[in-house]
Amino acid sequence: MATAKKQASSRGRSQDRSKVAGGQKHEVQYEAKKTGASAADVKRAVKSAGNSRTKVERELKK
Repeated sequence: MATAKKQASSRGRSQDRSKVAGGQKHEVQYEAKKTGASAADVKRAVKSAGNSRTKVERELKK
């Protein structure tokens, strides 16, 4: 049985980059280093603003 080859798409990657997974240590550390905030501050921002990277960064700038 022949199967169709899946198309490579960057859409999934860009969607993933637009989110901050508050439960994943490496993502929290990356965002903390990028913004100069602590990891705890990033986790609080994710909890209050949601997991949108733009909203989290906006929350951290307050």
